[in-house]
Amino acid sequence: MLVENRLSETILNPATRLIVRIVLLLAVQGLSGMILALVVASVPLLGVKVLRLGWRLIWRTRWLLLSLLVIFSWGVPGEALWNSGYAPTHEGLLEGVTHLGRLLLVLFGLAAIQQSMSFNDLLAATHTLLQPLRAVGIDPDRGVVRLMLVIRYVDALPRPRDWRTLLDAPVASEIEALEIRHDDFGLIDALIVIFTIIALVLFWLYLSSL
Repeated sequence: MLVENRLSETILNPATRLIVRIVLLLAVQGLSGMILALVVASVPLLGVKVLRLGWRLIWRTRWLLLSLLVIFSWGVPGEALWNSGYAPTHEGLLEGVTHLGRLLLVLFGLAAIQQSMSFNDLLAATHTLLQPLRAVGIDPDRGVVRLMLVIRYVDALPRPRDWRTLLDAPVASEIEALEIRHDDFGLIDALIVIFTIIALVLFWLYLSSL
């Protein structure tokens, strides 16, 4: 794998943009009630491409989302929705819908990341974020290669009814050179990351005080 070192052509390092998006996804986990509903309702503002990719992710995880809603609706004790021993509880259904809304925002957020960052930017951001792990023996080059392979595998994965195409797929034998752009992590990037993390901590402290 080749790592190209050069000055960034954009204002922000790809790693900075990825960190900001990840922090936003973490902040989503603290939303609930009317605020969560308003944020979910504003998802179409992300654009048609993000909506299409987001719905694809939702469709792939539909059984997980449905199972989550069922587990909370029937697993959380509270007041039954109707007079039956097998009825879901009002508190459980509310909890399930809340977690479902948060997961939907995460899936649409992942779709937005994929649409707003090119494949090379995503690899470059991952390589930058993994650099500090060299101190504990983790090779960022291997991590980037594995991320690339996972993304390619997910994109090329056929539908369940087309699983036989996996048996007909040829075995890859060519050696591929992967070139990763390494942008400088400047002062502006550091300030934005620090400000974003502080904002997330203050947001969670505010939620815990309610």
